[in-house]
Amino acid sequence: MYVLGTAGHVDHGKSTLIHALTSIDPDRLPEEKEREMTIDLGFAWMETPSGREVSIVDVPGHERFIKNMLAGVGGIDLAMLIVAANESVMRQTREHLAILDLLEIRRGMVVITKEDLVDEEMVELVKAEVEDLLAPTTFRDAPMVAVSAYTGKGLDSLRTTIDSMLDTTEPRPDLGRPRLPVDRCFTVAGFGTVVTGTLIDGNLSVGSEVELALTKERCRIRGLQSHRQKMELADPGRRLAANLSGISRSEIQRGEVITLPGWLQTTNILDAQFRVSRDAPRPVRHNEGITFHLHTSESNARLRILDKRELRPGEEGWVQIHLSDPVPLVKGDLFVARSAEDTLGGGRVVDPNPRRHRRFVPSVIERLAMVHEGGDDTLLNAVDMWGPCDITTLARRANLVLEDVRTHLAELEADERVALLGDPVTDADAVAYSLAAWQDQTQLASRTLTEFHRQYPLRKGVPREEMRNRMNMSQAVFNRFSLRLAEEERLVEHDGVLRLPEHEASLTPSLAKQADSYVVALESDPFSPPTDSAIEPELLSYLIHEGLVVKVSEEVVFSQQAYRQMVDMVVQHAKAEGSITVAQARNLLNSSRKYVLPLLEHLDQQRVTRRVGDERVLR
Repeated sequence: MYVLGTAGHVDHGKSTLIHALTSIDPDRLPEEKEREMTIDLGFAWMETPSGREVSIVDVPGHERFIKNMLAGVGGIDLAMLIVAANESVMRQTREHLAILDLLEIRRGMVVITKEDLVDEEMVELVKAEVEDLLAPTTFRDAPMVAVSAYTGKGLDSLRTTIDSMLDTTEPRPDLGRPRLPVDRCFTVAGFGTVVTGTLIDGNLSVGSEVELALTKERCRIRGLQSHRQKMELADPGRRLAANLSGISRSEIQRGEVITLPGWLQTTNILDAQFRVSRDAPRPVRHNEGITFHLHTSESNARLRILDKRELRPGEEGWVQIHLSDPVPLVKGDLFVARSAEDTLGGGRVVDPNPRRHRRFVPSVIERLAMVHEGGDDTLLNAVDMWGPCDITTLARRANLVLEDVRTHLAELEADERVALLGDPVTDADAVAYSLAAWQDQTQLASRTLTEFHRQYPLRKGVPREEMRNRMNMSQAVFNRFSLRLAEEERLVEHDGVLRLPEHEASLTPSLAKQADSYVVALESDPFSPPTDSAIEPELLSYLIHEGLVVKVSEEVVFSQQAYRQMVDMVVQHAKAEGSITVAQARNLLNSSRKYVLPLLEHLDQQRVTRRVGDERVLR
């Protein structure tokens, strides 16, 4: 299935030509009939001489409705630039052609309409003017056909030309991630909410759960139609009407994207390669306000130029675009930027979720160029820019087929060009690193542990969560990262603490003497030990970790032996009597409230006892 789109100046006969080709009037709105002018997108379809079905999107030609035109041309495979023989090239002819060029729509033809209103010499003059116009664009070799929708002359030749061009037009790829940018939404009595659009990047089927990318609301596909024919499965590149259940008309608007749940994210910032239109009236300035158009969406935005002071007409540059409204997009998507009156330029998304960049930083420009150029190292460049991340996220951000990413990553790992945590073929959460990033992370881990051991020589190691925070990793990535380093014997983990293999907490003779003196002092009156004995916090932490003392509060520390005796006595009393109070514990232990209350509160925290009113009962 292919989609053919019109382009051209107002009143050059686009809708009339579509009606003549298909017997379908694409002007559907009452005000369009009344004013005899296309205002919004129109739709039709036809069958070519070889039997192909072709969807047609008819766009308005008036400059006031340029945003509606932009909502329609993003999903077309073949463009039909309409030029009236009695008026030749006009302002919107140039602007529409510039938009097609910016959106890299390579396949197109020129149709000279109203051929019956002029003589043959005039038709040839118009063709010559159009050839000059097309020379610097992607349409420079486009075929031209002169027709009259009124007499029917040239229509068969046009149908044949469309058919022959489709012979060499690549079908839309199936990336396994369907997107249906919504260009219309309406309600049908007895069916409910219906949306239409051109399906790209994957299949949709009846019964599937789908997600609205902007609102994250979920619903289900009740039915699918294309050209008024029901279908169970729709392939990419098809004009489609989807009947949705579980969602109301008011919850969907033009610019929404229907897709499978869980993968398509919105963004307010993106990196892109940007090209200024040759017909732009002036240079594009840094930090200029623009209107950003992608597929059927539109958002106000600010354009920051990263590598130049300004971009003159025809120039290219690297930009970062900050959007006022979130837009769902992926790497490789094409967009158009406009001012209030003019089309300024357009480009291709390179990174849909970047950090904010400073201007004129060579390393930033180099990385953007590397990811944009792609080629055989597309995936390797993506891992270098976005790793470490799981392979599902990597496939989404690089806009690649997940199964291809799995296979290619396995090959790259075998060639020792990437580091993987997990099996990419069987594990969707496997994490990919570039070799440079992996080396940086492992060195950071080693430095972090070394510095911690130097700073706290008496501690066994770094608590796991503290280490994760110091490494600035997500829990999922850190779990795999620490496991790999443990397998490679670069670190040791025990009881939630990480250390270098060679590290062992031990006391110097001087510290050992201080520790012995402290424990002896505690045991001098074991159930009411002194609380004013001076000891370094690190030495106390060591004694706690070694199990020689137990700290039950900020002030009260017992020797391990005394603590065990006290716990046993409290437990035995509670078992025999059913409960124990602070007063009973004080008498039982021949101690004071100063020590007994912290002990019982500690046992509550350790889930040995539970407080019920003034009593403690065993858990």
